[in-house]
Amino acid sequence: MNKSFQLNFIAASIAALFLSGCGDAETTIIEKAPIEVPDEDAHDHDDHDEYTIESQGRLAVLSAESNVTTLYDLDDGDLLDSYSLIHDSNVLTASADYRFAVIASRSNDYVGFIDSGLWREDHGEHLHDYKQAPAMSDFELNNSRPTHIIKNDGKMVVFYDGDAESGVSSSVQVLTDIDISEQTSELPHIDYSINMHGVAEPKGDYLLSTVRRDDAESTSAAKVLPDQVGVFHLHDNEYKQEQLLDITCPDLHGAAQNEDYVVFGCSDSILVVHQHDDDYEAEKIANIADLDGLRISTLYGHEESASFIGIASDHSSSNAILFSINPEEGEIEKLEWQPADGASPVSYAFSHEAENFLILDSAGYLNILSAHNHDGEIHWELEQSLDISEEDVSTMPEGMSFSLTVSQNGDYAYVADPIAKHILQIDLETITIKGDIEISFIPQSLIWLGIAEEEHEH
Repeated sequence: MNKSFQLNFIAASIAALFLSGCGDAETTIIEKAPIEVPDEDAHDHDDHDEYTIESQGRLAVLSAESNVTTLYDLDDGDLLDSYSLIHDSNVLTASADYRFAVIASRSNDYVGFIDSGLWREDHGEHLHDYKQAPAMSDFELNNSRPTHIIKNDGKMVVFYDGDAESGVSSSVQVLTDIDISEQTSELPHIDYSINMHGVAEPKGDYLLSTVRRDDAESTSAAKVLPDQVGVFHLHDNEYKQEQLLDITCPDLHGAAQNEDYVVFGCSDSILVVHQHDDDYEAEKIANIADLDGLRISTLYGHEESASFIGIASDHSSSNAILFSINPEEGEIEKLEWQPADGASPVSYAFSHEAENFLILDSAGYLNILSAHNHDGEIHWELEQSLDISEEDVSTMPEGMSFSLTVSQNGDYAYVADPIAKHILQIDLETITIKGDIEISFIPQSLIWLGIAEEEHEH
């Protein structure tokens, strides 16, 4: 296996000593001095140059053995720093523009941030990139039960479920990477009058956010799940409801969007929402027989993909069925590729330009699907299944699984292996393993951070 970007073993040994000796104490390991940022004013702006940085980005890796997150540099595999987190039950994701690692602890009403040190600013006549040492941010959010965190078009939306037992209602906050870096205290928001397990999708100055009706009116079997979607418009830092879509969506769970549509998972259908002039319109795509009594409750979308990928799963087992959803044609279609017997999907992702949809399974295979046009219709087909582990998968630590993240500025995927304790870099163009980073702990999850590539023309 190519070790071209393997972690320096001396750095790994130092990291292991610090982590094992400090326990829950704050751990700071700095392998190099902070990178000097050139003075913008020293450049001649008359030539309209773009002061950009060529970097593959950085990885934030959450440990399964302690409440620690570690950052690695993807250009050389170096360990940059490790951070002891406040809580020991965390979910890891990225901020809207991928500058910050977002640490969410639902049970502790907490969302925190780690600055990756890589970001871009648009200075009007030119773009300016920055590369600095990572740092833990003092900024945090503390509303009740942060659950669904969604990002799109430079905005990150945090939906707080609230808590019926303590009488706390749901709420929503919307923030940008600038809000995080400037520690903005008053964020655009929605304050509900009831709790719910909901979700909100940002669309320009609008939020398409769930609405829970009175239990006597609700069509949801589980009353904590909403059954309608409202259109909320931003006014004076608060999103006000301007429209309530009249089509119900029983047991609403799961949402995604592309360039033209926002979709929501319902127990009887997929709710499809799109803007028409100054209003939003909705229609349903009814469930098909291939769902076999299940419902689509997890959805994946991408601005450069005309179709969505929906996951229907049985919560009593690890079984999953994958579907393609075409809102333009009003169709749900079962994918030809499905998980092999004995294997279950553990992670999903679109590649950064949506040329591929990736499914990492429990058997240690990265299944790469590509979209193909047949008679004017898009179908997802298996391109290749890449074996990403040389280990006996039956020795997977209890409660652990392989995990996946994708680069947002290149055709690369990164897979963390808890058995081998390393992270693989996979070239999606050649579908080959290009290198790895050895780590000294069992990884729970990982996320790519850095300067994302600009959106492409369709």
